[in-house]
Amino acid sequence: MNPAELAYLRTPAAIRERAEKMLKYVEDGRSVWFSVDPNGLEAAVQATLAVTRQRFADPAAIPFHSRWRHFEAGGHDRWSALAGRLAGFPKEEIARRRMDLAVVSVLLDAGAGPAWSYREPGTGETYARSEGLGVASFHMFANGAFSRDAKGDPLRVDAGRLAALTPMDIAMGFQVKAHNPLTGLEGRAELLRKLGGVGLPRPGALFDLIATANDVKAASILAAVLDKLSPIWPLPMGDVWPHPAIGMVPFHKLSQWLSYSLVEPLEGAGLKVVALDELTGLPEYRNGGLLVDAGALRPKQRTLLEKTFAAGDEPIVEWRALTVALLDRIAQHVRGHLGLDAERLPLVKVLEAGTWFAGRVLAAERRPGGGPPIAVASDGTVF
Repeated sequence: MNPAELAYLRTPAAIRERAEKMLKYVEDGRSVWFSVDPNGLEAAVQATLAVTRQRFADPAAIPFHSRWRHFEAGGHDRWSALAGRLAGFPKEEIARRRMDLAVVSVLLDAGAGPAWSYREPGTGETYARSEGLGVASFHMFANGAFSRDAKGDPLRVDAGRLAALTPMDIAMGFQVKAHNPLTGLEGRAELLRKLGGVGLPRPGALFDLIATANDVKAASILAAVLDKLSPIWPLPMGDVWPHPAIGMVPFHKLSQWLSYSLVEPLEGAGLKVVALDELTGLPEYRNGGLLVDAGALRPKQRTLLEKTFAAGDEPIVEWRALTVALLDRIAQHVRGHLGLDAERLPLVKVLEAGTWFAGRVLAAERRPGGGPPIAVASDGTVF
């Protein structure tokens, strides 16, 4: 692949362009895996509106969909409880440390599997899936697990420490036991070790690469993430997969999730992040599951709901691309129902309000354990 095409596949514009091609391919009846049902899409919109109205009486109060929401699981503002320990640090250094935490936590955020949970010290509360992963990684950070000086300066992440992390370190921090297994443990540890070798002294050094003006475009955050962190991914192009009819289809799901999660640290340092809607919806199993469970996407083959697929399998590439395209449609409809424009309700807030929770609600109604309708094998690096 030539450098120009590779550079294009790293842009949110490419993600949307290939996703729209996939949607047309499916709407034209060419897919052997899926069809699109407009009535089901409306059902997905209504499910999203229902959880939005339940969770937020005031749409203006909807926060960003980011890793910071998981640090607030159970109604506990964990970061604020830590922030007092950073009193006296410049706002830029606080942003670097928040970015240290966000980067590591996002890279640990691939699907946990149905059997894992985390019992939080102090509160005694138990969390599973994304909230559990967020709370567990937060406590590892707070305890200095990623710092070169765990006792003297724990609230930071250093490349040298990451490079030496083992699966056992992650297992201990995440309370992994034979009866509490975590999917993709080796893959998570390997991602963090690779992060320690990308040439950044710490993940928070991304702040200095991104914060070159008062206004920061969201797409510029993603560009910096992909430029500096691309060596960590197991495949040379990262989260980009071939499809026989569409060609190479990019998603960069974890990189976009990370980009969304860097917005609040940047804004906390006084910068303004603009053009948020240049980034796309996240093609993961909650958003994609909403579309299947609501009937917006109709499986054409029973095998889709019965077997486990790899991330690069044709039906999974289709499912994820359709998720990107249809999340844009859902966002438009939700804004119309709520009387808000994209400036006041950007896609990242629709995801939070939103599609992710609606996907979880429908999954819990339809399947014991609330797993996704279509199973994808996770090694800790994609979902």
